[in-house]
Amino acid sequence: MGQALHQVSRLRGAVLAVVLLGLIAPILVGLAETARAAFGVLPALGLNAWSLKPWRMLFAQPGFGSSLRLSVVTGLGSTLIALALAVGFCAAAPGRMRWLPPFLAVPHAAMAVGLAFVLAPSGWIARALAPVMGWVQPPDIASVHDAWGLALMLGLVVKELPFLLLVMASGLSQLPVARQIAVGRAMGYGPGVAWIKLILPQLWPLIRLPVWVVLAYGVSVVDMAIILGPSNPPTLAVAVLRWFSAADVAMILPASAGALLQAGLVVGCIAVLWGAEGVLRVVGRWWLRRGGRGMSWAPGLQLARVGVWGLIGLAAVALLSLMVWSLAWRWSYPMIWPEAWSGGIWMRADWGKALINTLVLAGVTVVLSLLLAVFWLEAEENLTRAAWAEALIYLPLLIPQIGFLYGLNVVFLRAGISGGYGAVVWAQALFVFPYVMIALSEPWRALDARLLRLAAALGAGRWRRLIALRLPMLLGPILTAAAIGVAVSVAQYLPTLFLGAGRIATLTTEAVTLSSGSDRRVTGVYASLQAALPFAAYGLAALVPAWWHRNRRDLRRGGV
Repeated sequence: MGQALHQVSRLRGAVLAVVLLGLIAPILVGLAETARAAFGVLPALGLNAWSLKPWRMLFAQPGFGSSLRLSVVTGLGSTLIALALAVGFCAAAPGRMRWLPPFLAVPHAAMAVGLAFVLAPSGWIARALAPVMGWVQPPDIASVHDAWGLALMLGLVVKELPFLLLVMASGLSQLPVARQIAVGRAMGYGPGVAWIKLILPQLWPLIRLPVWVVLAYGVSVVDMAIILGPSNPPTLAVAVLRWFSAADVAMILPASAGALLQAGLVVGCIAVLWGAEGVLRVVGRWWLRRGGRGMSWAPGLQLARVGVWGLIGLAAVALLSLMVWSLAWRWSYPMIWPEAWSGGIWMRADWGKALINTLVLAGVTVVLSLLLAVFWLEAEENLTRAAWAEALIYLPLLIPQIGFLYGLNVVFLRAGISGGYGAVVWAQALFVFPYVMIALSEPWRALDARLLRLAAALGAGRWRRLIALRLPMLLGPILTAAAIGVAVSVAQYLPTLFLGAGRIATLTTEAVTLSSGSDRRVTGVYASLQAALPFAAYGLAALVPAWWHRNRRDLRRGGV
């Protein structure tokens, strides 16, 4: 027994070392390198003295204040709106949400392109309103790229709402919701008030970290901000990307300062949310002790329910628009449907190389992330789980990508590995691995340990129990985690752009680039392919376990 524990401890130490050195260290090193440039140290330009000049250059950039405001308003606003809608929906319509996976699978850029097709002055909404409003040409309305960032906020809410609903459903499965609601109603509270007063305080600690992840993404998003957000000035993250890509290499200095500020902005917004949580905790206790029963929350909850279904419908229409535009041959305004259809654009668009690159990167990254997650979870057996080590896994999701990817690229350049598949796989794994761990950890830990102990009593060693028992029984969750990893990998824009040095084109990088072009049909082709890959991965994750277990049942019936 002691020798087995020693082997498990050694495995845990090895896996933890890989996570720290391979996933956490690059982030810290990248932040440090970005911070050096943010304070004037850039040896490549002959700058070796610490200085505040980059910050003065940053503050002097045209539209800097507006970019800062846009990032805070769109990121914080979209998170609070999505959170309010998710809470209201769960309180009004409890139950399993089997319709979530398709909307979770769609990459952010593909959803943003579809929404742009729907919301644009020549989009489906304007075409539907044209007969009523008398529009014979697209109206002069900034429904996309508006100065207030409303289109970007809508896109963020549409994309992040299914994720919040999923984590809430997972959290609610751990609570005795029905029993506590029944107790609350027996005390005279309406179902909505009982849910808010009894369930939400218990649910919040379970969803706090995912909400922070959504907030961090919303404040620092780049791909969706390029497609839907204002362009002059853009959000801070997009502005920083432009400065990093400027022909004048001296712009790296204010860009680095902006990247560091972006990281601080995320921390500040999370601190605001944390502070608001403390205030609401005090107010909530007063509200609970007051014991009021007369106020009905039913209208607000039903409004949230209608709002969620409306946004889900908008997302479905946006996805449909991708395929319609990719097959449209002639579609003049204000026709609702194309006047002529053709698949010729699929033949002429040069998407083959981007598709292969996307598949290779997703396959390698997901396999590596799955292996690391399996070894991590396997090493937990008979050992105490280290909360601090698990918290480190989610660090990449809380730090904005723009804050450390430039510095990481500089380090990779010095090591001679930037611009290749290996560098991009490494960068994507920083974000794929946490999601794979999130998806796989709960089913892995929920497996009945008595089965493993029985196998051990029959003489099966650790690795045999893993390969012959645990992995086949968890085939469904493993493939689901792999499908989530594929969706995350396909959606990666900045890691591919920075660490690929612009030489590795994927469906995402091409879709974001083409979104500002004039030919929607070509953009629709790339965005449709980008959305289709995660759908295919989820389909395989559902079909393969069913086929595998049915095949094993057939073998048992045949006496094999």
